[in-house]
Amino acid sequence: MTVRQISVFVENRTAGVAGIIENLKKADIDIRAMSLADTTYYGILRLVTDDPTRAAEALSLDDQIVLVTDVLAVRIVDKPGSLSQVLTLLSENKIEVEYLYAFVTRTAGDACVVLKVDNNDLAHTVLIENGIKLDSPADLKSI
Repeated sequence: MTVRQISVFVENRTAGVAGIIENLKKADIDIRAMSLADTTYYGILRLVTDDPTRAAEALSLDDQIVLVTDVLAVRIVDKPGSLSQVLTLLSENKIEVEYLYAFVTRTAGDACVVLKVDNNDLAHTVLIENGIKLDSPADLKSI
């Protein structure tokens, strides 16, 4: 089970990210999680939203460079060692993590980690078999 992540190419200029976020506001898109990685001249803004299809459409109509990617949303207990358990399972099964970012949920004691891995299907199987919960798009919409 994967969720859709929106990646947007952002030039490093005044109001670059602000313009993207304003565009999503106008489209009534709710952002669930966000990460920004940058270099000297540009950045990649990664977003998990309540409606990734509409988010991608709204940004594309604004001439943004948009990529939609399948990622895993892993629900963990918000305590030391929970993320280590997930990453160890992936490593032991030779699943490479390309990047990750996390956010806390409205459910007390929970956090969610967004993972981009090299093999979603294998990661899904390994995590589920080891009792790790994966959030669905519907789960993220209700957070």
